[in-house]
Amino acid sequence: MTHLQAGLSPETLEKARLELNENPDTLHQDIQEVRDMVITRPDIGFLRTDDAFILRFLRARKFQHFEAFRLLAQYFEYRQQNLDMFKSFKATDPGIKQALKDGFPGGLANLDHYGRKILVLFAANWDQSRYTLVDILRAILLSLEAMIEDPELQVNGFVLIIDWSNFTFKQASKLTPSMLRLAIEGLQDSFPARFGGIHFVNQPWYIHALYTVIRPFLKEKTRKRIFLHGNNLNSLHQLIHPEILPSEFGGMLPPYDMGTWARTLLDHEYDDDSESNADSYNAPAKDIEKDLSPKSMKRSQSVVDPGVLKRMDKNEEENMQPLLSLD
Repeated sequence: MTHLQAGLSPETLEKARLELNENPDTLHQDIQEVRDMVITRPDIGFLRTDDAFILRFLRARKFQHFEAFRLLAQYFEYRQQNLDMFKSFKATDPGIKQALKDGFPGGLANLDHYGRKILVLFAANWDQSRYTLVDILRAILLSLEAMIEDPELQVNGFVLIIDWSNFTFKQASKLTPSMLRLAIEGLQDSFPARFGGIHFVNQPWYIHALYTVIRPFLKEKTRKRIFLHGNNLNSLHQLIHPEILPSEFGGMLPPYDMGTWARTLLDHEYDDDSESNADSYNAPAKDIEKDLSPKSMKRSQSVVDPGVLKRMDKNEEENMQPLLSLD
């Protein structure tokens, strides 16, 4: 075991070897091979290329050197193409701070039986008057940046549960194709995290309709990890044990405290609301929502036509069977 693997338990070391092809004898060579590819993309500013940083990309792509480098390049390219998103990219930024305090994202205390961190989002908590969808995306990316420092999570990964209870059609209308694509590019294509499952619960028919819109932009691997449970929490419990879930998801634990993760990131600044008001949150995030078009995004910014949505079968979601394929 090298010093780069020092944070891993014996069980996770074995998992890294079996599932990710991680070999301590060739670890430094693997990292150097990825680093050597940096010169092939002079158009990108690679702001970090240290061993520990590159290792998380190798783990995210099962030590396939070229795929790891491509992810590394996309990570920095995404930031170059969306500069305003990463201005004031810190937990105390007013928009990010308010999103965090409303549970975007939340994180459960217990890991699942695969050692994965469980992130939760309660969609209806979004206060449109105080922060934007871009702020929510920024808060999620910032949180992942903090969490991915943990080598155990680099290997074991994450699970995401999104509860759509009470999420209104008006709120859903803000989920434009360009906004959804921005999130997909930031989370699926440009971040070194392994997502073992994305679970939708209590989703209304119009969220299922939106899912059909974004589905073509998802990789096959991602599509196989999305589970549409509707109101059937029993199917959720088949994949995530109720013993570690809060009561909102039919679990045995008390209701989730939305400020849990925010307090971890903000520490003593959690209760300092001097900057977090509707008049003072940063203007750049508002501007981004007006122009969500990095060079690679050639798509319409209009909302999904409500007429099309209304023609969807409102009961279709109840007939959806969750996909049962996990890595």
